Amino acid sequence: MKSLVAARHFNGERYCTEPVTVVIDGGRIVDVLDGEQAVGDSLGHYPFVMPGLVEGHCYLFLNGADLDFVRRAEYLDTSLERMMITARENVARCLAHGVTLVRDAGDRYGVNHRIRAESSVCTVRSAGIALRRPKRYGAFMAREVATPEEVRVAVRELAASADDLKIIQTGIIDFDAGVVKGSPQFDLEALSLIVRLAHDAGIKTFAHCSGAEGIQVAVDAGVDSIEHGFFMTKEILRKMAGQGTAWVPTFSPVDFQWRYPAAVGWSEDTVAKLRAILDAHHDHVAMAAEMGVNLVAGSDAGSPGVDHGRGLIDEIFHFLDCGMTMKQALQAASTCPRRLWDADPADISIGHRANLIVMDADPFTDRHALLRVTGVVQ
Repeated sequence: MKSLVAARHFNGERYCTEPVTVVIDGGRIVDVLDGEQAVGDSLGHYPFVMPGLVEGHCYLFLNGADLDFVRRAEYLDTSLERMMITARENVARCLAHGVTLVRDAGDRYGVNHRIRAESSVCTVRSAGIALRRPKRYGAFMAREVATPEEVRVAVRELAASADDLKIIQTGIIDFDAGVVKGSPQFDLEALSLIVRLAHDAGIKTFAHCSGAEGIQVAVDAGVDSIEHGFFMTKEILRKMAGQGTAWVPTFSPVDFQWRYPAAVGWSEDTVAKLRAILDAHHDHVAMAAEMGVNLVAGSDAGSPGVDHGRGLIDEIFHFLDCGMTMKQALQAASTCPRRLWDADPADISIGHRANLIVMDADPFTDRHALLRVTGVVQ
């Protein structure tokens, strides 16, 4: 038996400013006592303790710090072992920032499944390979499906090993034009079939999706989580709130391109479009929070300029800048995704598995304390 003392803590639901002693035995929390008490072996006294953070959208095989686009393209032809080294380094970066659960959003190389098998302290939730229409966006992370029969075969095969099913519903954003490239990849009938098959197989779905047309189809089809969701509308948010659809807004990749346009070569006109896209995204996330949409923090780490671990903290900061409270932002990066994914809860509560992170200060009084995680306790 061992214990730690938290001067202040967030238990996953409530912010507490009085000291408590968390007692752990066999990897589970067996008691939470008021005040500082000596129970078993002491793990120390900490200024702040909370559940481990969750990264809702990342690519563990990609290095977000690499801004050389030629080198990034060449990397996609590198060896599996080189990619595994990158994935291990990214898991370590996640842990250094207090992230103990990540959802990898897909790769066609099998890195996500392999790193899931070997990672213990940081749990990896792996989508395996995503689905896309032939010759459409997503080649580095998806297999092609053209017919209903191909969809049935693909979902059956992927569901045998994937934790979730990833769908590429739209293209990427043309920042020069300020719009999403192309039409949605799947119409309502096709996407509804994918969602139904996935649910019948016992797995949830999440869709790469931006632009009102594509998002509307995804929500109407019953996709469990909208990823990115740029060019959202109030009407769609209202439906998402009503049916419990989650949203992972991924501010970070677009924010990076706005802050560092020289890294990508954007013109002043494109920078202005980036700012307008971010401002609208900010407003829609604020609306979503007010409406009660299930918001999940995910950074798209691995994208250019978005480093693993730090990217998630930046997403929490974006949520705060949208007007969300620290409690809401931390729930979006801990309690909420675990609940939505039916993952093991990490709330500081009797009977739960110990999955705690400690910080040298209280983020409720200094948000930058989130950048100073000093350890993981499991």
